[in-house]
Amino acid sequence: MKLVVGLGNPGEEYEKTRHNTGRILVSMIEDKLEGEKIKFLTPDTFMNNSGKAVVPLVKNKKDLENLVVIYDDIDLPLGKMKISFNRSSGGHNGLNSIIKALKSQEFLRIRIGISPATPSGKIKKPVGEKAVLNFLLGEYKKPELETLKKLSKKVAEAVETIFTESKEKAMSLYN
Repeated sequence: MKLVVGLGNPGEEYEKTRHNTGRILVSMIEDKLEGEKIKFLTPDTFMNNSGKAVVPLVKNKKDLENLVVIYDDIDLPLGKMKISFNRSSGGHNGLNSIIKALKSQEFLRIRIGISPATPSGKIKKPVGEKAVLNFLLGEYKKPELETLKKLSKKVAEAVETIFTESKEKAMSLYN
């Protein structure tokens, strides 16, 4: 089974927050990839317990190879994405939960940038734990959601490439 997981928190109060970027993008690409025999999951667990929702669906090495996790990345500018494989959680609690639950980090992730950037592309991310938390749990503004919507086409193409060709091909085309 091909599985695409969008990380975030359940509940209306989190719906349009930056930390829900994975969930937001999965909802945007799901209908673009209809008929592709892909299961889409937006866990009903909170971010820090994402692994509990994923582990029942990943039963073997083949399932692990067909897993793609989409999540927010504060180290990338808004509107950018990066595909990576077999990396650490980079401090992302949702990803860390999945790695621990699966006892493996050998799966694909699509990191979605959420930070504002200067015109030259330099990231302007918040400084300090409280500022970072407020930023992550802050809601997207309408133009930012439009940027995500534009990016969703590229994310859908990348997911399709991963499953129809290879992760290497997707990385070379979309990174």
